[in-house]
Amino acid sequence: MKYTNNVSKYRKEKKLTQVQLADKAKISDTQIQNIEYGESAPIVYTAIRIAKALETTVEELFKEPQ
Repeated sequence: MKYTNNVSKYRKEKKLTQVQLADKAKISDTQIQNIEYGESAPIVYTAIRIAKALETTVEELFKEPQ
């Protein structure tokens, strides 16, 4: 199952690499990659860290496509 999200979009808007975002969110770059590619969905704690690092909300990052 593929999971959709806007992490890559927000990361690119902030001009961050996956490694830089991972450092800011204090998670591994592999986790960022898997989340962006839709291979895995983050646990709530991880989603909050990513949202804070990107200065947005969890809801914006992981909202359902319309």
